[in-house]
Amino acid sequence: MAASEEEPETVTEQLDIARRLENLPYTPDHVAGPGGDTDPTLITFPGCVCVKTPCLPGTCSCLRREKNYDDNLCLRHIGSEAKCAEPVFECNVLCQCSDHCRNRVVQRGLQFRLQVFKTDRKGWGLRTLDFIPKGRFVCEYAGEVLGFSEVQRRIQLQTIHDSNYIIAVREHVYNGQVMETFVDPTSIGNIGRFLNHSCEPNLLMIPVRINSMVPKLALFAAKDIVPEEELSYDYSGRFLNLLDSEDKERLDNGKLRKPCYCGAESCAAFLPYDSSLYCPLEKPNTSEEGRV
Repeated sequence: MAASEEEPETVTEQLDIARRLENLPYTPDHVAGPGGDTDPTLITFPGCVCVKTPCLPGTCSCLRREKNYDDNLCLRHIGSEAKCAEPVFECNVLCQCSDHCRNRVVQRGLQFRLQVFKTDRKGWGLRTLDFIPKGRFVCEYAGEVLGFSEVQRRIQLQTIHDSNYIIAVREHVYNGQVMETFVDPTSIGNIGRFLNHSCEPNLLMIPVRINSMVPKLALFAAKDIVPEEELSYDYSGRFLNLLDSEDKERLDNGKLRKPCYCGAESCAAFLPYDSSLYCPLEKPNTSEEGRV
C-alpha cells in the first residue's frame, strides 16, 4: 500500500491514513447540510411496543408487511426475482424491543473488517478482509444531506478534474410521486466515500429508514464476497444493478464523460452521468429517472 510502510490491519487505522491524506472529517451518520428539508439527526418515527414478543409482521408497527431480514441478518428480496426495492424500516431508538432485535441491522454499524487501499488507476478504494455472505449489510454511504439547489451549486463549481461524490437517490412511491435524497460526503463523510464504481458491482444500495424519513443509504452484498475483494457499487443506483433500455440510451448521450476503469466484461467505458444535476435553471422531471 502506497500510503504507509506497514499496512494497517483495522478500518480505524486505514481511515486515519485516508483522513490525513485527504483532510476529511469523519461522521458515521448523515449530517444536516444546506437546503435540506429535514434534519437527519431528528427522531420523528414512533417506536414499537414489542416487549414480551419478538418483532414480527402483524404485531410490530415497524414491520407492517413482512420481515426485512432473515435469521442470518441477510436482506430479503435481494434476488433477481424482485421487481423493485421493498421499503425497509428498522426498529428505532424509541422502540421497546431489545438491542438484539433482528430488525436492527444497519444501525449496528460495521460488522466486517474493511480496508482502505490505493488502487492502480481509481485512487482510493475499499476492500473487505472478511468473507461477506450475499445479503449482509456492509456499510453506509453517509455525508451531508443537501437540498437540490445546493446540489446544483456545488456541481457547477466542479471542474473536469474534480471527483464528484454527490449521489442522488430517487424513490418512486405511488401516484407518480418521487422522494429525493441528495448526499454529499465530499467535506464530511464515512468509509463509504472510498467505494468505487463498477459496471458489475458486488454491493447494492438500499434506502433504510430508522428514526425518520431521511434514509440511510445502506450497501448490502449483492453476492458472496471473498476476502481481499474490492467493494464497489453502481453509481447510477439501478435496482439490482440491472441495466434497462433507458439506461442504455443515456450511455451514448454525447456528454463529456469520465472514463470507467472497473475492468468488468460489461464495462460501459464511462462513469454514470446524471444530467439532471447539471441543469442550472429548473428541477428535473424525476419521473424519467431510474428507479431505486
